[in-house]
This record gives sequence, C-alpha cells and structure tokens, in this order.
Amino acid sequence: MSTTTLKVIALIAMVIDHIYHFIPNTPEWFGWIGRITVPIFIYTLVMGFQYTSNRKKYLTRLYLFSFGMSLMNMLVNYIFRNYAVEDLSNNFFVPLFLTAFILSILEKKQPKYLVLFGVWQIISLFLCVFLADIIQFPNFQSTGANGLIWGAILGNIFLAEGGPLFIIMGVSLYLVRNNKAHIVMVYTFFSLCCFYVSYKWGHLMNIWNKLLFPFTDYQWMMLAAVPFILLYNNKKGAGLKYFFYLFYPIHIVILYLIGFYLNGGFSALLIK
Repeated sequence: MSTTTLKVIALIAMVIDHIYHFIPNTPEWFGWIGRITVPIFIYTLVMGFQYTSNRKKYLTRLYLFSFGMSLMNMLVNYIFRNYAVEDLSNNFFVPLFLTAFILSILEKKQPKYLVLFGVWQIISLFLCVFLADIIQFPNFQSTGANGLIWGAILGNIFLAEGGPLFIIMGVSLYLVRNNKAHIVMVYTFFSLCCFYVSYKWGHLMNIWNKLLFPFTDYQWMMLAAVPFILLYNNKKGAGLKYFFYLFYPIHIVILYLIGFYLNGGFSALLIK
C-alpha cells in the first residue's frame, strides 16, 4: 500500500469515527473503526518526513492549517455559544505539526534546540492555562476546549488533540522506521499504553486527565492498524496533498452542523 492508499483508509475510518462523535444515536462500533485513524496518519507522516525536500515549507503549512483550524473552532464556538452544544475542539493538525517539528529538531542533532523546545513547552503551558482558565478567553462553555485552542496556537504538546502520547509514539516510530519488526513492537507498546492509561485513569473526570489522556476504553483497538502498516510499500502514491488538508476541517464543520440540526438546535435558533 502506498502513502496515499493508507491516508484514504485512515480518512474513511476518520469520517466513520466523527459520525459517531457528532451524530446522535450512532452505534458505538463506529468509534471502534475510528481507532486506526490517528496512528495511520501519524505513521504516514513519519515515513514521509524523511523524503520531504523542503521541511521548512512543510512545517509552515502544517502550522498554518493548525492555526486556521483553531480560528475556525473559535468562530463556530462563538456562533453557538448560547446553545447547549459541545464546544468544537478537533484539531489533528496540531499533533502532526508537533511530531514533525520534534523530528526536525532531532535531525539537527544539537541538544540546545531540544532544551529550547522544552523551555517553550513550560512557558506555553502556563500561557495556555492563564488564557483559557484564569482570564477565560475565549469565554466558551468548556475550559478544556479553550485550552486546546490555545495549545494549538502556541504549539504545546500537553494541549494537543490526543495528548502527548501520540506525539511521543510518532517520534518513537521515526527512530525505528527502517525496521518493520521494531515498528510493530513500538506500535504495540503504545497501544498497550493507551489501554493501561484508560484502565488506570479513564474513570477520572478532572480536566487534566481529559486533556493528557483523552482515550476511550477501546483505544487499544488501534492495534487493528498493524496489518495496514505492514502492507506499506514505501511509495508515495497519487499524493492528493491538499485534498486531505481541506477535507479535514470541512467534514468536521458539516458533521457538527448536522449533529446540531438533529439535536433540534436550528429549531431553537429560529425561535430565538
């Protein structure tokens, strides 16, 4: 399977997963299918990064889409701020950008850049907490959603969609990228980590648990991505680069609005 084929499979699984997330009364097994989405997208980024000719342009593009997604989330949340709907915080561009950014630092092989990155993570975390929780800007219904928005803008690994674990997984996969057996072992290890984290702390409802370990109790089903990873042939395929970049935010908004409609939101909107 080429990179494009893997991305299309991940995209289909993502749509099914988001239907479960946004559309009421969708069966839970839609969410099971969606567990392969994140790891496949991260894996294709990791494998493709080594062949990226202009990494500065690539990182800039990922960050701009991440930033744009944050602005879109802020706009949607502002429009629907007076209705009993969940704040929109989806932004998978963030972990992709941060994974690629860390890989670019590692390839420089200069510890000072890692130190600077670590210092920025601490500073940006305090800034995110200050903006989202203390002064509550933007003032939407969910402090967690606000934190994820600022985490995306400031590039904080602790406030990225999916938490830091998937970013660490991406970096680890890059380090063993030339050995399929090692890739499977590392991937299996992180799948078991997701299971353990969900089992150990999944019942806790505090906001930091939700941000750092936002896993369902069936996140371990991401193991189903292993056959697709093993079938990867190290070829790019058709590409379709901007299709994936644009499809993600567009389908999120469409499903969010459909869910809002099915929950009677537009009726309430018309009454007001």
